[in-house]
Amino acid sequence: MVSLHVQEGRPVCVDVDPETEAVKGEFMKLKCVYCMKREEISATTTVEWYYIGPDKREVLIYEYYDEPREPQNVEDYWKGRLVWNGSKDMQDISIGILNVTLNDTGTYKCMAVRLYKYTFFKSSGTWKVTIDLKVKERASQDITALYSQIMMYVLLVFLTFWLLVEMIYCYRKISKSDEQAQDNATDYLAIPSENKENPGPAVTE
Repeated sequence: MVSLHVQEGRPVCVDVDPETEAVKGEFMKLKCVYCMKREEISATTTVEWYYIGPDKREVLIYEYYDEPREPQNVEDYWKGRLVWNGSKDMQDISIGILNVTLNDTGTYKCMAVRLYKYTFFKSSGTWKVTIDLKVKERASQDITALYSQIMMYVLLVFLTFWLLVEMIYCYRKISKSDEQAQDNATDYLAIPSENKENPGPAVTE
């Protein structure tokens, strides 16, 4: 699903739904996009990322206040495992998980507050994205890749069958030519020797 954020009647950016499946031992990007910021408007953005485990307890695991950082009281489990994966303009405020484990399965919440500074006043906006992440031992089979493999095998079988038909056709053609040559040789050998040495007079008009 793709959502289009619009401001003042014109599109600002396109946001694609985040991935919800990770593979054990690999890098996983938790995608959060906050698109409602124009370059000509001064704004500051603060971001907080939470993990919600099976016990439904919200745990602050990462934050952005002037710079990306780990919270002071972050749990030991998350220390050194999260990295900032966003953009300089603070529209992409994603983070990444290093060396994903099965225990990383759960719900992640991205909370962002943006303060806009205009000439005569200020305003603010908030943004929230939740990601239900499931970690697997290995990647799921891509259906497109599966179809490609099936088509490759079908094509291989077809080419093998076509080559076999061509070989049979060529073999029969060569065999028929050999039989004709052998028949001509047999007919030639059947002609008496004197007829071979003394061919008949040439036919004249």
